[in-house]
Amino acid sequence: MSVEKKRGLGKGLSALLNDSPEVMPYSHRQETEAVANNLGAVNEIRISQIEVNPYQPRTDFDEQALYELAESIKTQGLIQPITVRKAANNSYQLISGERRLRASKRAGLTTIPAYIRTANDQQLLEMALIENIQREDLNAMEVALSFQRMLDECSLKQDELGERVSKNRSTVTNYLRLLKLPPAIQASIRDGAISMGHARALITVTDPVMQLHIHQLILQQGLSVRKVEEMVRESHNQKAPVKKTEKKEQSLPFQVQKIQDDLASKFSTKVKLNVSSKGAGSIEIPFMSEDDLGRILEMLDW
Repeated sequence: MSVEKKRGLGKGLSALLNDSPEVMPYSHRQETEAVANNLGAVNEIRISQIEVNPYQPRTDFDEQALYELAESIKTQGLIQPITVRKAANNSYQLISGERRLRASKRAGLTTIPAYIRTANDQQLLEMALIENIQREDLNAMEVALSFQRMLDECSLKQDELGERVSKNRSTVTNYLRLLKLPPAIQASIRDGAISMGHARALITVTDPVMQLHIHQLILQQGLSVRKVEEMVRESHNQKAPVKKTEKKEQSLPFQVQKIQDDLASKFSTKVKLNVSSKGAGSIEIPFMSEDDLGRILEMLDW
């Protein structure tokens, strides 16, 4: 890497390196670049080679959440890679992503996408991530994942992250909020099926089922960002305040709740199952328009 090219990467990178490229030995610089390139890349490694981090503070994992993530991985793939550290005997030690690792095993995966770190590579990792973010061909999800990695693995705060990548705090926050969207929507952002503008509108919807419903309409009807923003505003206005005297709905048994959630995901709208103690009941599938009704009927082969 020439001095001119090094400088072209920007102030954020040069500030991370204590050694100047003019005085760093060539072999040392070559090794540094090789490690940095490896850190910035996603590698497919065998799950059987990964050892769980013994210092993992989290020991309790929600079984239903793991099941749902495993089902999502089967259909959408694993969107956010795990992070591992190279260990001895051709093995790896997990640094972050144990929930994703467990769900991937349940989904039947034999390999998993992972970022590989080496020991004592804090500055190299930060350098690789910043250099990756500066690429022009990144999609919004790749930027969001890189931002999250810098927060998690480089111990940065959002304002410090903004300084590193020359972005204001609100821009950083908007990207990070993409990671809270349902996996199906994240996949559409990653694949370019919907734009960052669509995503920003969907983020303001608090109900994941409604998010998925509007997302489905975007894909089917090619809705513009402005149209989606109008739909989001209408959905906010249609929400009636809940009366304090209104009784809370009784929680459904796990299996019934699972069926209700699966149906809601299938039809991209809120589905309600009413089940009596004898096992009889009904299924309610609401629709927002005639077109929406036609979409549901078509899925039912009506």
